[in-house]
Amino acid sequence: MIRPILPVAAIAMIASPAAAEVAIESNGPVIALSVSESVSIDPDIANLSAGVTTVAPTAVEAMRQNARQMNAVVDRIEALGIDEDDIQTSGVNLNAEYEYNQQTREQEFRGYRVMNRVNIVLRDIQRTGEVLDALVAAGATDLGGIGWAVDDPAPAVEQARQAAFATAQRRAQTYAQMSGYSNIRLLEISENVTSDRPMPMMRQVATMDVAEESTPVRPGQVSAGITVNFSFEMVQ
Repeated sequence: MIRPILPVAAIAMIASPAAAEVAIESNGPVIALSVSESVSIDPDIANLSAGVTTVAPTAVEAMRQNARQMNAVVDRIEALGIDEDDIQTSGVNLNAEYEYNQQTREQEFRGYRVMNRVNIVLRDIQRTGEVLDALVAAGATDLGGIGWAVDDPAPAVEQARQAAFATAQRRAQTYAQMSGYSNIRLLEISENVTSDRPMPMMRQVATMDVAEESTPVRPGQVSAGITVNFSFEMVQ
């Protein structure tokens, strides 16, 4: 049986369009396995999101008010020592605001709504509660929650990779012995790296008072992992 190794073939074709597809000959039955392993690690980055929403009779006034309020938020973020490269505007939206009139059963124009959001990468996660409180105090009208992450997941991924390889070898050897074969031969490997990064959830804070103490947060752990696909030939 001939089984093409698609990942290797794809790389070869990119490097040289005229390269031939690589194939490996297999004389015995083939075991195909997909093994997933993950490693739990402490996060060292907090991804925050904050927004400012303003409503005014005209689009110009709504944008003006929003710009003033958002500038105050960004100035406060920078005053906390967060690098400007870790501050990114994620969207600015301007929409007409309507309200349904129950008596006339018609939509009535109320003005214009502007929504401006900024994403923040906080590299000192011990200050997460402090920064959230500062955002609200500076004029943020909603918070996008917290997404915990790891700046360099490579060591954890490597640990998961080695565990996946060991698991695949044990499992393939077991299948071979159950089928009356004494050994296995590796034919193919492909992988997909995964990471657990909780998505932020928006929280309205327009009416929230600034707490006397910092908002308590618990980073817990995140996971970095890998899914590896293997093909083994069973041999005598």
